[in-house]
Amino acid sequence: MLTQQLYFHMVNRRELLRTGGLLAAISGTSARPGSASPLRVGPEIYQSIGVKPVINCKGTFTILSGSQSLPEVKAAMDAASRHYVHMDELMDAVGKRLAEITQADWGIVTSGCAAALAHATAACIAGADPEKLQRLPDLTGMKNEVIAPRYSRNVYDHAVRMVGVRMVEVSTIEEYRRAFNDRTAMVMVLAGSGDQGPLGTEALSKIAKEKGVPLLVDAAAERLTIPNVHLGRGATMVAYSGGKCFRGPQCAGMLLGRKDLLQAAWIHSAPHHAFGRPMKVGKEEIMGMLAAVEAWVKRDHKAEWKQWEGWLDQIATRAKRVPGVTTEILQPRGLSNNSPQLRISWDGAALGVSGRELEKRLADGTPRIILGGSSGTRRAGLSKSSITIMPYMMMPGDDKLAAERIHAELASPQKIAAPASPPPAGNISGQWDVQVQYTAASSTHSFVLEQGTGGLQGSHKGQFLSGEVRGYIEGDQVQIQSSHRYEGTRIDYEFTGTLAGDQMKGSVDVGEYGKGTWTARRRV
Repeated sequence: MLTQQLYFHMVNRRELLRTGGLLAAISGTSARPGSASPLRVGPEIYQSIGVKPVINCKGTFTILSGSQSLPEVKAAMDAASRHYVHMDELMDAVGKRLAEITQADWGIVTSGCAAALAHATAACIAGADPEKLQRLPDLTGMKNEVIAPRYSRNVYDHAVRMVGVRMVEVSTIEEYRRAFNDRTAMVMVLAGSGDQGPLGTEALSKIAKEKGVPLLVDAAAERLTIPNVHLGRGATMVAYSGGKCFRGPQCAGMLLGRKDLLQAAWIHSAPHHAFGRPMKVGKEEIMGMLAAVEAWVKRDHKAEWKQWEGWLDQIATRAKRVPGVTTEILQPRGLSNNSPQLRISWDGAALGVSGRELEKRLADGTPRIILGGSSGTRRAGLSKSSITIMPYMMMPGDDKLAAERIHAELASPQKIAAPASPPPAGNISGQWDVQVQYTAASSTHSFVLEQGTGGLQGSHKGQFLSGEVRGYIEGDQVQIQSSHRYEGTRIDYEFTGTLAGDQMKGSVDVGEYGKGTWTARRRV
C-alpha cells in the first residue's frame, strides 16, 4: 500500500487552506437545508444565519476573511459613509497623504491587492490614453508581455494576466535580458523568497530601467517599511493588501510608487468606465485604508510582538503538561505574516493522534480553531506529529481558548485504530475514460494507471492540462490525487470512490474550486 500522501498546494504568504476537510468545515453551516435564519446584528451576527466563526491561529488569509479591522478603521469607515464626495477629488487628496506618510512618490487605494496588480498592469500598457484603455483586454497593436522570474509565478498573477498579457517566464539573468522587446509592458516580482537573490528586485530593476520598463512588486501580506524597501531596491510600484497586516478594510489594497503611473492606474479603476470598472473601491474603504496606514506608523509594533510571544507561551505551557509534548518557537524569515510561531510536537503513536487529525478536530470542534499547519498522518506514519500556531491575527483571549482545546485534545485523544489495508479488489492498471461533473458544467478526462505494491501511479489528463498521479486501492476503495500546473498556479484533484468491475465512481475534491462527482470506464 502507498505509505505517504502527495500534497500539491503552494506554500507562500497567502497559502490556501488544504484541499478537503478544513475547507469543507469552514464553509459549512448549521442551518437546515432550505431554511434561512433572520440576521441579528450584534455579537452573534454570524451565528444568527448559521455560520460559526473561527479562532484564527493561521495568519492573514482571504479564505479566513483576512483580519479584524482596527477601531480607527471602523470609525473612519462609519464617518465616511455619512457624506457624499467627488471620488477623483478624494483619491487625489488621499494620494498626497499616502505619499507623505510612506515617503513614496504617490499612492492610491484599490479594491484589494489583486486589483492593484491589475490596475498597475493596465497603466503600464495603456497609460492614461482613453482610446487604448477602452480596448483592454484587446491588446492588438499595444504592448502585451510581462516578464517574471520563475520564482514569482503564483496563483495571484492571474490579476496581471487578466489584462490580456502574455507572461514571459525567466530563470537566469541572461534569459531576463533577452526577454525584453518592444512588446514588453512590465516586469512583475513576487515579494518574499527570491526577491533578494540573483534575480531579485534590485538586479531586475536596474536592467528594467535601462530598457525603460516599469517593475511592479506584489507585497500583499507584507509589513509596510518606511522608506519602502522595494521602492528602495528600484521597483517602480509596489502593491499591498489592506485587509491583512494593516488590519484595514478587507476589500481594500494600496498601490505605492511613481505618480504618473499610479494616477493612470486610478483612471483604469472605478468610477471610470474602463477595464477596471468592476473593481470598485468605495469612499468608506478608501478612508478606512488611509486610517489603517495612519495607524500603522503610530502602532507599538514591539508591544504587539511581546503580546504574541505571551500568547504562544500560554499555549506552550499548557500543551507541555501532557507527557511527551515538546514545543519550539519559529522565527519569521520575511515580511509576510511576520510574527513568531509555535510548533507543538509529539509522538503520534504514543498519544494516539496525528497532527492532521488534531488539526481537523480543532477546526470541527467548539470553539473552532484554524491552525497554521500540521504534520503526521496515519497513512504516512504517526511517530512525528506536530501542529503550528500563528498568533499574527489572534485576538485577546484566543490564547486561553486555544490552550485549553489543544491540551484537552492531546491529553485525552479519541484514539482511532489504524485503518485496515485489505487487498485490492481488482487491478485497475490501464486506460480509463473519466467523466467529471462539477457544480456547473462537466468535462471529459482520462487516467492512465499503473498498479503496483507501492500503490498507484500514472497520469491524469484533463480537457486542457495533465499531470502525474499518485494513489492507492484498498479493497474496492480508490483514491487518486493529481496536480496540473497552469501559468503560475496549480489545479489539485483528489478523486475518491469505489471500484466495481470495469467501472469506478465517486466524488472529486478540487480544493477552493469546490466538489463534484466522477465516473470512469475502462477503455477497451
